[in-house]
Amino acid sequence: MVASLEMTAVAWSAIGLLAAALFGSLYYLGSRIDGLGSRLDSRIDHLETRIDALASRIDVHLERHAG
Repeated sequence: MVASLEMTAVAWSAIGLLAAALFGSLYYLGSRIDGLGSRLDSRIDHLETRIDALASRIDVHLERHAG
């Protein structure tokens, strides 16, 4: 009976350790995804400013020739 209880305790300890490792990995992965998302947002914002500048240059060019 005592050996059975010890084996149950060892099994639950292993399950707890694996669960902790899994949740830690998910937390780490989530923080990495958040970091990549913020980097991507900043790159997209920079791209929008470049596109806006190009659009204004095209407008000026068209006004000059259509004028």
